[in-house]
Amino acid sequence: MKIIDIQEKHYPSISNIYLEGISTGNATFQTTAPSWEEWHQTHLQHSRFVVIVNNEIAGWAALSAVSSRCVYAGVAEVSIYIGEQFRSQNIGYNLLLHLIKSSEENGFWTLQSGIFSENLASIKLHKKCDFRMIGCREKIGKLNGVWKDNVIMERRSKTIGI
Repeated sequence: MKIIDIQEKHYPSISNIYLEGISTGNATFQTTAPSWEEWHQTHLQHSRFVVIVNNEIAGWAALSAVSSRCVYAGVAEVSIYIGEQFRSQNIGYNLLLHLIKSSEENGFWTLQSGIFSENLASIKLHKKCDFRMIGCREKIGKLNGVWKDNVIMERRSKTIGI
């Protein structure tokens, strides 16, 4: 397993993995994958990685700003997606730890994730990486006509902002 910075050439695989997440119905409110340009603009320019297993992109993770206000400059939202054939192999755990390390190297003191309440694997992964549940936004939005609850999880750095 190798974790490297995302480059534009990786985007077809990133998009395919994202579409696999979309197809589960429990990963995101999105119903289509964005273009590279949109994806590139909405994620921070650092702390964006693919994980490669046997020369194949197995997953990706990236951070997005939660606000343009300067007081939130050290707070980011996590996106992490693992390809269907690579799930339950500790790949997500290693990738999320790598993302956390990078976020701290870039001065981030808080990471947050909004996870559908039925996405128990993602909730478990985040807990394993020291995220804690800080709330639940009930019926925050509809996906294909079905109301979804969003569990809000947060990880505070033990080294940045203390």
